[in-house]
Amino acid sequence: MNRDPKQLAIRAGVFVVVAAILLYLPQYFPSFQVTRLNQVLCFAIAALGLNLLTGFNGQISVGHGAFFGVGAYTSVILVADHGWPFVGAFAAAAVLAFVLGVLIGLPALRIEGLYLALVTLALATVFPFVVTRFSDITGGSQGKRIPRKDEFTAPDWTGLDNDQWRYYVLLGCAAVAFLLVRNLIRSRAGRAIISIRDNETAAETLGVNVAGYKVVTFGVSAMLAGLAGALSTINNPFVSAEQFNINLSITLLVAVVVGGAATIFGPAIGALLVVFLPVWLEDFDAPPELSPVIFGGSLILLMIVAPGGILGLARHVQAWVKRRTGPPSQAPPPVDTGEPLASTA
Repeated sequence: MNRDPKQLAIRAGVFVVVAAILLYLPQYFPSFQVTRLNQVLCFAIAALGLNLLTGFNGQISVGHGAFFGVGAYTSVILVADHGWPFVGAFAAAAVLAFVLGVLIGLPALRIEGLYLALVTLALATVFPFVVTRFSDITGGSQGKRIPRKDEFTAPDWTGLDNDQWRYYVLLGCAAVAFLLVRNLIRSRAGRAIISIRDNETAAETLGVNVAGYKVVTFGVSAMLAGLAGALSTINNPFVSAEQFNINLSITLLVAVVVGGAATIFGPAIGALLVVFLPVWLEDFDAPPELSPVIFGGSLILLMIVAPGGILGLARHVQAWVKRRTGPPSQAPPPVDTGEPLASTA
């Protein structure tokens, strides 16, 4: 497929600039801000998985915070209690989250829309109680942490602080996750996933295995959320039931909607906002009890201005600029039919 060289050059330039900024960020910001950036990267991967399910496949989930928590607890338990290396713990967490996603996806074949949202909402609500119930393994209400001697630290040869090293590791994992999902969406399987969202009956008529794709998509989506939870233990080696309540699931859903559903990089933009917007609002010295109200009002205003998310708004602005600055459209030349023109006399 032929592409405009000018457009390719612009995209390449934007990619280089964004990559340079992302690589420079931990060198510029202080440690506590880098820790927040690490949280953004973890939320971005989890929101990417939710976007694959909800934005591209059309299955609504309000329970991905539970998969995030499963990944985090699996990683901490394996590292702290069984001496697993982080890489092995991350892989185990991803596999376990995938299996749980498939198990949830199977009954989800018979329900959809708001009913599916209620089922996943129940999952997010029950998860903290399950964690507390099995306190011998999870630490219960006291939480559980990775011992300081086993925490994820920077190797001496890097010359980086621990928070900077964690940032680069998380950035690399996020880059791989976004690249894989981008390639998936552009593949034949991705077109099948999107066709189910657009018209399930038509997709089945064309030979798409609707049930198989929906279940596997649910599993892959949960796997990304579980992997994000496992990676979050790099940034915060302590886990407790309160961290993975219904608020986390709603936060991930907000990140998808605000950034732009059914877009690849929308979840990353949304994750940046849901992490830093409350922090920015605190700079206005608003009363603490009003902070959630202001935060919610800001999100509502953003949705009114940009119902398609930030990336959707950017696309509309780009199209408007192109129409305003592009060459004026010209009427097509008349078609020569070989017949003489009628006399106007």
